[in-house]
Amino acid sequence: MDKRAEEFLYELLNTPSPTGFEVKGQRVWANRCREFADSVDSDAYGNAWATINGAEGAPTVMIEAHADEIGFIVKYISDDGYLRVDRIGGSDWATARGRRLNLFGEKGEVLGIIGNTAIHIRDRKDGEKAPEVHELYVDIGAKSAEEVEEMGIRVGHPAVYADSAVPFGKNGIVGRALDNRIGGFIISEVMRHLAEAKPNATCFALNAVQEEIGGYGATMASYALKPDFCLVIDVTHATDSPDIKHTQHGKVTLGGGPSVTHGTANHPLMVERIMELAKANNIPLQHEASSRFTGTDTDSIYHQRGGIPSALISLPLRYMHSIVEMADFDDVAHVVDLMTAFVNSVGADESFKVEI
Repeated sequence: MDKRAEEFLYELLNTPSPTGFEVKGQRVWANRCREFADSVDSDAYGNAWATINGAEGAPTVMIEAHADEIGFIVKYISDDGYLRVDRIGGSDWATARGRRLNLFGEKGEVLGIIGNTAIHIRDRKDGEKAPEVHELYVDIGAKSAEEVEEMGIRVGHPAVYADSAVPFGKNGIVGRALDNRIGGFIISEVMRHLAEAKPNATCFALNAVQEEIGGYGATMASYALKPDFCLVIDVTHATDSPDIKHTQHGKVTLGGGPSVTHGTANHPLMVERIMELAKANNIPLQHEASSRFTGTDTDSIYHQRGGIPSALISLPLRYMHSIVEMADFDDVAHVVDLMTAFVNSVGADESFKVEI
């Protein structure tokens, strides 16, 4: 990874973008793509896409990631200055106590702490369970509701954990929001490679909002852009850490290469092309099954209009929806190479039509 790409990656990961409040991260992503894309655009809800133009009349390929991250939102402010919060997306409230939050209010960022009563004085006589999300409270150093207001915080302001991304081990990265802003980084790198050698197909790189609450940004943008084909990148569970049952959750290894998903939203001819390209380019490829849905934006894209042939490539990730999400840079590089090869493989008359 070159220095400029590395700087962009950490800037993107560390720019808070909870669902519904993605604009700051989207601006970081769009500014990077302006360095090599033919154009960059956005829509009413903050979906952002970059375009590299191909040959006239050639198909359009969309590569897609989602920009939003999980977080919290202020739900209630008590008279004595404590905040109650609710989840944005699938935040794991079982690990929340004692963590620092950055809240984004009318006067800028405010540091908060999710309260954690000391172990010495908690009532543990009947065992102890993690608190429910409504039982969490946030301390921002205020002594009254009036002081909270003076600090610029009100009901409806979002928050994310204060932890940032850092290098880890010999070839890894750890932090919050790798799900899925590292996907936004990946599609920007694909576009950078495509800009160096123009593809036949026109390529849209879509960084979509609101995936963590249902894939709504991908629905909006794919309907508007009308791509002929779509290749989605998201993260998947690396199941190689202790006590995960492979018989229940499948087997995906961190550092084992990208994963391709079979079934449901995934078009069989596109999946076949992905496997052929992985083999031809010596890219390690893992396999996953989707029995009902993928749980990604692929589910929101493939059935738009008359149907958009789509496929999902996933980056193995340990400890998803935590502050210590972990990825391997070899996997990242292999995903970039595989997605670039796919776009370059699309011919002028490509259709992926299933003949009956």
